[in-house]
Amino acid sequence: MPQVGFIRSKNEIKYLILYIAERLIAPVPFEVMQELTMCDPAIDFFEFSECLSYLVRTEHLACSKEDLYSITEKGILNGRATAEEIPYSVRMHAEELVQAHNQKLKRARQVQSSVKKLGNGTFDVELRFNDDYGLPLWRIELAVPDGKRAQNLQERFEANPEKMYMDIVTLLLNEGKP
Repeated sequence: MPQVGFIRSKNEIKYLILYIAERLIAPVPFEVMQELTMCDPAIDFFEFSECLSYLVRTEHLACSKEDLYSITEKGILNGRATAEEIPYSVRMHAEELVQAHNQKLKRARQVQSSVKKLGNGTFDVELRFNDDYGLPLWRIELAVPDGKRAQNLQERFEANPEKMYMDIVTLLLNEGKP
């Protein structure tokens, strides 16, 4: 038995998928599209899958070789024309979910780090902090004697790169004052 919700037809599911896809800042995998679209309890997995496949077949959405979904020009035009067909409360909930997902994507572009084990048994830790456009604000590469310290450094950086950035800039601009 279908759950209570506002979405009543497959067309409304298609409209919702297009609405969501237009607002994403980057292509997403199937699972993310599913999570964002199933924001209304009346939508079931099989209907969602069928609608998503239909939109790819009709070239409203594109699916890359990496299985990432993105909206096409045709999808944008049709999505804008049908957005009002989606119940208001569903649109608002979808908008909140998309904004949260986009924030995660932006954060992942801004804060990047990696740990590599070197041949001599030490670890190389690279910490990168980028602006909103992916351009580097700063990049630090450190040699660390063991994996546990390398992992700790990486985690602390990812938790608060802005503070580290400000601490470093303050230290560098302090002009010899301790």
